[in-house]
Amino acid sequence: MARDAQTVREPLEIKQQKRGDLVAEAIKRLITEGNLLPGDRLPREVELQQMFAVSKSTIREALKSLEVQGLIKVSTGPSGGGMVVEVPLDRTFQLMQNYLFFKEVSIDDIYTVRQLLEPELAAGAVPHLSEADFDALEHNMACCSPASHDRRELLRQRQADMDFHDILAAANPNSFLRFTCELVNEMIRQLIVFGNETPRREHEKFGTANVDIHRRITEAARAGDSQRVRELMQVHMQEARTYIKRMNGKLRGRLILDSDIVDMQQRVRSQLATNAPRAPAGEGKRVAKSATKPSTKPTTKATRKPIAGTVGKPSAKPKTTGTKADSVAKAAPARKRRTASS
Repeated sequence: MARDAQTVREPLEIKQQKRGDLVAEAIKRLITEGNLLPGDRLPREVELQQMFAVSKSTIREALKSLEVQGLIKVSTGPSGGGMVVEVPLDRTFQLMQNYLFFKEVSIDDIYTVRQLLEPELAAGAVPHLSEADFDALEHNMACCSPASHDRRELLRQRQADMDFHDILAAANPNSFLRFTCELVNEMIRQLIVFGNETPRREHEKFGTANVDIHRRITEAARAGDSQRVRELMQVHMQEARTYIKRMNGKLRGRLILDSDIVDMQQRVRSQLATNAPRAPAGEGKRVAKSATKPSTKPTTKATRKPIAGTVGKPSAKPKTTGTKADSVAKAAPARKRRTASS
């Protein structure tokens, strides 16, 4: 019976990738193996056509796909083309929240993660805080200090409280810890809402408690006391969880729209203009390295002979010399350098 079942089983259908997707994958390899950094330009469209032996429409489809993923920015005109960019946090947040939309996530879940990560984030930032960072922290506390504001302004202040944590995150050199905490902060800023029945005095109490603990954290950071900052942030996370639950805070489950992304970008630009916090740790190093590193971009001369039907295959990659083992050995340090710079 088993043999009969195997005999009648229909062959599995193997879905072929579109040529645009194959070219997009090949360009990703080009970025990886060429150690391209934000600000570096891809070969022009006509050069990519020659490199992969495909039409202009296929190249544009591939570039559009990479732009949607946040990996490149495409400009038009005679000098246009693709430029490598750092994947923006807001786009990553959109993907993460749309994934979590179909999961069961509670405020307790979020604050369990915050209570584990935020104390370490703040303590690790202490040795790297500049005077500009402290000015930004002071400005944030002044903006979030409870006063005679209407209800809408009080709600805005609860969102602005998160900016304090973003300033600390930007100073922490641990890029993965910084990334994780910034995502959680944005999730709280965008998705936690309070019922209309929440008394105004509860918002004022929460705001006062936040400013008070932020003040103590800032003073400990100025004194260079990382352990004290860690302890205070632990207390802060416990207090914040208690206040939000007491105020009937709820997690608003929804898909993040592209229009929300635009609002987030405008808020970040406004915050940078007002608070002037430093760029995320390591960003300056990446820019400097991009300007000074020796050129590792692939050859894109018109003499390259494209091979039809080899999109995304090794023969369509930039030319290299030496054995495969040699090329792997060269690529490994390049990837290592890029990781260290991030």
